[in-house]
Formats: sequence, C-alpha cells, structure tokens
Amino acid sequence: MKEISFYKSTMNEDELKEIRSVLDLKKNSNKVPELEESMANFIGAKYAIATCNTTSALHLALSAISLKRGDKILISVNSFVNIPESIRHFDAEPIFVDINSVDMNIDLDKFEKVLKENKTKKLRGAIITFIGGQVPNLDKLYKISKEYNIILIEDASAALGATYKGETVGSLQADMTIFSTNSSNSKFAISRSGFIVTNNKEIANRAKLLRTHALTTTYDDFGNLDYIYDIVDIGYKYDISELDAAFSLAQLKKTNKHIKRRKEIAQMYIKKLTNIKHISILPHKDEHIFSQFIIKISRNRDAFARALKEKGISTGLNYIPLHLLSYYKNKYEIKITKYGVALGSYQQILSIPMYAGLSDEEIDYICEQIIQIANKWI
Repeated sequence: MKEISFYKSTMNEDELKEIRSVLDLKKNSNKVPELEESMANFIGAKYAIATCNTTSALHLALSAISLKRGDKILISVNSFVNIPESIRHFDAEPIFVDINSVDMNIDLDKFEKVLKENKTKKLRGAIITFIGGQVPNLDKLYKISKEYNIILIEDASAALGATYKGETVGSLQADMTIFSTNSSNSKFAISRSGFIVTNNKEIANRAKLLRTHALTTTYDDFGNLDYIYDIVDIGYKYDISELDAAFSLAQLKKTNKHIKRRKEIAQMYIKKLTNIKHISILPHKDEHIFSQFIIKISRNRDAFARALKEKGISTGLNYIPLHLLSYYKNKYEIKITKYGVALGSYQQILSIPMYAGLSDEEIDYICEQIIQIANKWI
C-alpha cells in the first residue's frame, strides 16, 4: 500500500542552497528584503511585506487599516478559520456571506445584498477568499466594492501566480492581497510564509512599521546607535525569519513551474474521474491554478474518505463552513441551514492530494482507489 500525503512541500537543492547562504556566518545574509522585492516584481505591484505566515499577514493587514471594536468585515462563510479569527482579535465582527454552487467562491449577488443591508460606517471592508486557486469574477467584485466604498482584501493565499484576464492577481484593484508561497496548512509544509501585496504606499508603510512592534531605531541625537529604540504605535511580532525567507525565495522562483505541473495533474484527475458514478468534478476556468483539487461525493463523503485513508491516501476539506464551527455557531446563534449552498457543498466536497511533487504513478494509484471505492457504492 502506498502512503500519499494530502500535501507535501516540493523542494530540491535550490532551497538548500538559499538556506546555506543564511547559515554561512561569514556572509551578511539579507533574504527578507530580497524576497519582498522578488514578490513585488513577480506580482507587478509596488510593495510586498513578508510575514511569518498568512494568519500574521491577515492580522497585520487589519492592523494597517486600524480595525476597531465593533467594525464589520464581510467574508465568505466558506473560508479558513484564520480569517474570522483575525477579525475577532480586534473585537470586530465577521459578517458571513453564502457561496455560489459552481466554484464555491463567495456569491457576489448575495455579497452586494448584504452590503445594502449593512449601510453603516462600521462596515469597513471585505476579505474575499479564492477557493482552491480559482479566481472569482473580479470585475464584478471591484465594481461592487468601489460602489460601496469598502476596503477590499483578497485572500489569495492559495492563488499565488493566478491571473485574471491576463493580469496577475495582486496587481489589480484590491487594496491588499494576501499571498503565501505555501498553499496548504498541512503539517507537511516546511515553510509558512505570508505576504501583504499592495500598491498603496500609506498601507505599506504602516504595515512595515507595525510588523515588528512598531519599533524604530534611528536617532541622530544618539549617534545612530542601533540599541536605542522607540515604540511609536501598538504593533506585534509578525516578521519572517531569514531561514523562512530563504526557503520561500527559492519556492517563489518555482511558482510558474509548480502551477504548470498542478495543471497537468488536474487534467489527469479530470480524464480519469469524469463519468465515475458518485463522483463529480467541479467546473473550472482556464485560469484555475489548482492549489487544491476538489471533487464531490454524492453518497457518504466521510465513509469514502475513511476508505481512501485505509488505502494510504490522505484527504482534506476546503472548508468546513464557518457557521458550523462551535465558536461562531454559539456566539452568533446561527442556524445550520442559514447558508444553504455552503452547507450543501460541504456535505459532499472532498479535496484529494494536489502538489507539484506528485508522481504520475501516485496519481494513477489515487484515481484507481477512488474508482474502486466508488464502484462498491453501486
């Protein structure tokens, strides 16, 4: 029996070379600025601020806009928990919006309806997640956000390198876009870098200030001694280490190569799993970069996942709808049926292994096991 992880970092000598350059004490390693410049250039944006992970990037982004108690941020109910969690740390309120049934991204018609129903200065903005690397209708999203004058943060942590109508995501009209060189929260991810990418100089400068305790060290009166410092605001420790920056720099350079391989894997999955009873493939656009590959199981998804696990194949969920999680369900007294599309999708979705390092042999094995299990359901 094979053992196939849900996600595994794909690396070789390139990452080790970058890491060794940091460990060489004879050299003055300065990988963080190099990484930020490389990320900004890759995206085609003016500024990139590196953090230790995407949760830190989200929290720092909200700090940069001075989110306050009672403020409201719209998010998809089908998001990872780090988004509402970051909002709640400011004692602000996440406002959930249901998804569309096609690609499981936020339903933009319902998004606009919620904006109409929440006309208040407390409604500061929205954080929009790109599920599995598939980009929503950005023309419509940008138009709505501009009309209602809200701050727009794109959660593209699973969409590094994605494009929209030929333009790179992160270089368009959002106030900020969140990225990572690692698209998974799996324990097998070696590095967990996060980034804020923006064209807004004021946001970039504030994020850089707050990233390390809002600490400043430039004082002419003291002869510019580095150990003289001041604190000018309330920041936190969001910054990335030199070692993580070195690893992420090597990964960033392989982004397009990894996307190409994931698209090849996706086509193999689609070819082998189409027209298999009880299995359906989500529709996808040509620009989909397949950070995750999500299928739907029409009968007893959890039993299906257990059967795959017995064959050595790990699976995941992107995601459990937020209103089903105990904290949010109890705090906001949300009925399970309130977000019907997200609930219906959740009961069937299953993410199967997807990363550039998967071999053709492993993909064949995954598909063979899925087909065998599906046939037993007949």
